[in-house]
Amino acid sequence: MTSLDPHVLVLFGARGDLAKRKLLPGLQHLANAGLMPPDWRVIGSGRHAPDGEWADEVEDAMDDAEPDFLQRLSFVVSSADDGDDLAEAVREARDELGEDARVLLYLSVPSSAMNDMVAMLGEAGLADRARLVMEKPFGSDVASARALNATIHEHFDEEQVFRIDHFLGKEAAQDILALRFANGLFEPIWNREHIAAVRIDVPEDLGLEGRGSFYEETGALRDMVVTHLAQLLGIVAMERPTALEPGPLRDAKLEAFEALEPFEDVVFGQFEGYQDDEDVADGSTTETFVAVRASVANERWEGVPFLLRTGKALAQSRSVVSLVLREPEHDLFADADRRADEIVFELTDDPQLAVEVRVKRPGPELEVVRAALALDVERETEADGLAAYERLLHDVMLGDQLLFTRADEVERLWEVVAGVLEDPPDTQPYAQGSWGPQAADELAAPVGWRLPDDDDD
Repeated sequence: MTSLDPHVLVLFGARGDLAKRKLLPGLQHLANAGLMPPDWRVIGSGRHAPDGEWADEVEDAMDDAEPDFLQRLSFVVSSADDGDDLAEAVREARDELGEDARVLLYLSVPSSAMNDMVAMLGEAGLADRARLVMEKPFGSDVASARALNATIHEHFDEEQVFRIDHFLGKEAAQDILALRFANGLFEPIWNREHIAAVRIDVPEDLGLEGRGSFYEETGALRDMVVTHLAQLLGIVAMERPTALEPGPLRDAKLEAFEALEPFEDVVFGQFEGYQDDEDVADGSTTETFVAVRASVANERWEGVPFLLRTGKALAQSRSVVSLVLREPEHDLFADADRRADEIVFELTDDPQLAVEVRVKRPGPELEVVRAALALDVERETEADGLAAYERLLHDVMLGDQLLFTRADEVERLWEVVAGVLEDPPDTQPYAQGSWGPQAADELAAPVGWRLPDDDDD
C-alpha cells in the first residue's frame, strides 16, 4: 500500500446531501480500514454556516459518527466572491500537519457555479500542492465545457484535476475490464462477430427527492447520459489499452468516443406529476427519462447498437450492463428458449456477474432451457470491496487518475450530444412506476430492454 501524505480535505457543499450520504461516511470508513493518511483534517465550506457546530450536524446526519472522526471537522463560510477566510484556514491546517501536507479540494456545487469557484480557488492561492475533485456535469454543452476547462487549466495542471464519475468507481464497472482483458475466454468474442447488442440500463424508482431546481437546470441527458452512461459505454467499447495506467486507459476511451456517432435516435420522457414540484416551472419540457440507440463506427463495433436508458420514477432501480450474444449460425434446438445468451454485469457495491446460456434440462428428454452461470465476486474471492466514492476518494489522495475523466473526453461527449441539445425530441409523458414511454421500447427493437423477469431464469 502506497504511503499517503497528510491531507487537508476541503468539501464545498459540505452541508449537502452528497456529503452527508457518501463523502463523510466514506471518509470515516476509509479511516477505520486504515486507508487514510497518518494525519488529516476536513474543512467543510459553503455559503451558509450551520446554526451550531458543523460536527454536531454531521453527527446527527451520520448516526454512527465516531468521536475521533468528528474532532477532525471544522467549517468555514466561503463563496465564489470571497475565499480569503477559507484560504487562511487551509494554510493553518497545512502548517499544523507539516510541510508534506497536501490539499484535496472537492467541488460539489451546481454546474453554473463551477467556473467562478475554480477561479476563486486559483486566485486565493489554494491550487498549490492541491488536487481538485469536480462533480458532474462538467459544463452544460460544448462551449461551456471548453470554457470551464480553460478556467481550470489557468489555475491547475490537468494532472491535478480529478473529474469524478462514481460509476467508474463501482467494483462491477472495473470487473468489465478484468473479465475482458484478463480472460482468453472473453476477449476473442468482444466484437461485432459475436455480440449483437450492448445495453447500458440505469433506471431509478425515485422521483425528484427535493432536486426539482437541479433537474430543471440539468435534465436527465446532462445528468446521466453524457456522464455515467457514456463513460460505461467507453469502458465496454474501447480497444485494449497499452497498459492499465491513466494515460493509456483514457486514450483508449477517447478513441472509442471519437468513433461514437452523434446521437440521433433519442427518446425523451417526463414522469407524470413532475410539474407538481414547487421548483418546476409549469409547462416544463425538461426530460426525466432518456433512451438512446447509439453507434460506434469502427471495425470492432460496426452495426452493433448500444442501447442506453435512464430515468426517474421508473418501475425499479438498478444499474446493469448486458452484452447480448449472437445466435448460433446453425441451431439444432429449434424449440429452445429463444432469448439470446448474455453477459450481465450488475453494477452494485457487491459485484454480481452472470453469463446466461442455454443448457440441457436434467431428465430423459434432450430439452434445452435457459440458466445462469452466476458469480458473487466478494463471496468467491473472500474479499470486501470499497464503495465507489470511497475507492475514488482514496485514489485522489494517491494521485491515481485511472478512474477519472479527462478534459478531452468531456469535450468529445458534449460534441456527441450537441445535436440533441440544439434540437431535442418532444418530451413524452409516462406513468410513475412504468418503464417509460412506449417509444423507448420501439427504439430498442428487436433486442429489447433487459427486464427484471429476465433475472429469474
